[in-house]
Amino acid sequence: MKNKVIIPTILFIVVFILSIVVLLQNKENDLPDNNTQDNQQTEESQTVLFYGDGCPHCAIVEDYIKENNIKEKLSFGEKEVYYNQNNANDLAQKAQMCGISTDSIGVPFLWDGLKCYVGDQEIIDFFNEKINQK
Repeated sequence: MKNKVIIPTILFIVVFILSIVVLLQNKENDLPDNNTQDNQQTEESQTVLFYGDGCPHCAIVEDYIKENNIKEKLSFGEKEVYYNQNNANDLAQKAQMCGISTDSIGVPFLWDGLKCYVGDQEIIDFFNEKINQK
């Protein structure tokens, strides 16, 4: 008789704990990214570089930015879009403003407040042009 009560109770507890773990993981994924550096940089400038963690073309732009001290010369925000849905939605809005279909959006992607630049070379050319204007 004891086994008839103990086994279902143990199963219930295991299922209950697993459900809580899954719910907590989903809650963490739904929370906005509170990366204050991204938010502060974006507020300072209309220019925003959208990138994805692990994107090889984004890494080319990142290397260029580091090697040429672009962050010290120009003010621009950066937003990661692979793991941040709010940033991905912002990217989609900017792309639509440029007439780019949401099916064709990719990173790296740069919005300068008026125009969209897509791809590593186009973005590097943008930065080179801005630096040479100064």
